[in-house]
Amino acid sequence: MLRSALIAASRSAGCRTAVERTPLLRPIVDRFVAGSDVDSALRVASQLAVDRMVTLDHLGEDTLDRAQAEQTVEAYRTVLARLAREGLGERAEVSVKLSALGQALPVDGDKIALENTRRICEAAAAAGTTVTVDMEDHTTTDSTLSIVRALRADFPGTGTVLQAYLKRTEADCADFAGAGSRIRLCKGAYDEPASVAYRDRSEVDASYVRCLRVLMNGDGYPMVATHDTRLIEIAEHLAAGRKRDSYEFQMLYGVRPQVQDELAARGLRMRVYVPYGTEWYPYFMRRLGERPANVGFFLQALVRRG
Repeated sequence: MLRSALIAASRSAGCRTAVERTPLLRPIVDRFVAGSDVDSALRVASQLAVDRMVTLDHLGEDTLDRAQAEQTVEAYRTVLARLAREGLGERAEVSVKLSALGQALPVDGDKIALENTRRICEAAAAAGTTVTVDMEDHTTTDSTLSIVRALRADFPGTGTVLQAYLKRTEADCADFAGAGSRIRLCKGAYDEPASVAYRDRSEVDASYVRCLRVLMNGDGYPMVATHDTRLIEIAEHLAAGRKRDSYEFQMLYGVRPQVQDELAARGLRMRVYVPYGTEWYPYFMRRLGERPANVGFFLQALVRRG
């Protein structure tokens, strides 16, 4: 219920205004978001790249404005040029949301999103790095996977995300477990109906393990995106016999930093998902829904403001 309420709040203009105008919330926001501009993002990326890898996400989604989608493309081209200039291409990639690149436009949305993402992939290739296409709610899954297949024809290193709470995902993992694929497996952060998604935590975890087994037994490059130490242990067990450079762990910026440190210190590949930009509110609310310990402070800050 809490998660559903926070996701609903992420779509509320009134709640967004209240949160953005509450200075007491900045410490929580800053924990999960690496600033509002490229300089802030690169500063964090440089610090993390000392012993781990990074994926940068220029925050934004659900655009119905083609000009705004164009601005998002240019923002990614800018950050990729900076990664190349600062010698971070081998340690940092970018993650993109197709809804920020035109996927939801009423006319030719998929075509526009493909063209825009292709331009980002071209900039990434020039910078010596790659792109991972994020997954959003279940209504976009088929469209997203179709676009990723098209991108991989020219940019075979393009990765994508599969969400273990969707009942279809084990089959999708089998489809994408081939040589050259890069799959980030996460639990899922959207409030999906029971008709398409597992709602019980234990069912989601069980699905995650089944999906991870498929990926680890395949010829692709699994990206294990979880903060759950039990699932991390299971992933290491399933990866037995694999070379350490044939898979990686991923965690969100600001979440369980000590575990991130420990994995990196053990010589395992550890990548941190680093979001930045002014459109942080929807992302922040989803992260808050996954971190109940922060909800009390969040509510107190809003009450004090009122």
